[in-house]
Amino acid sequence: MTSSVFPAPPDRIQRQDITVMQQATVDELTHIQRLWPSFEQLVGLRGRKMYAQIDERQNTYTVCTPVKEHDSPDRLGLQLGTLAGGWYLRGRLVGDPPQIYGRIADGVAELQATLPADDTRPLVEFYRRRDQIELWVPIRS
Repeated sequence: MTSSVFPAPPDRIQRQDITVMQQATVDELTHIQRLWPSFEQLVGLRGRKMYAQIDERQNTYTVCTPVKEHDSPDRLGLQLGTLAGGWYLRGRLVGDPPQIYGRIADGVAELQATLPADDTRPLVEFYRRRDQIELWVPIRS
């Protein structure tokens, strides 16, 4: 039996669409590492939920946060978008940065090997806390 990168078995979740402010880049580590700090500085971290959407077909990595009442995406130079709802297979990574980031690719691969993914929707990283990242692989209901 192979070991898992997740401390607990993955589960299925269903999510609703969420309107987000977002900024995209190429899905390559150096671009992603530049994008996060600038996005976080623009929107601020206090009281924010932070996500990333990975579109493997388009080779894009998009950071996003739900729009709040007083947000002004245009003023910040950000696009409006949608964090797609539907069914997901969710795995939770736990650990301190930066080591936790190094386990994301293995976690996604493990989830994708479990069930056929719905490749019409992007993969999602939900940065629940500094030391906890949820990985969501879209699946068909």
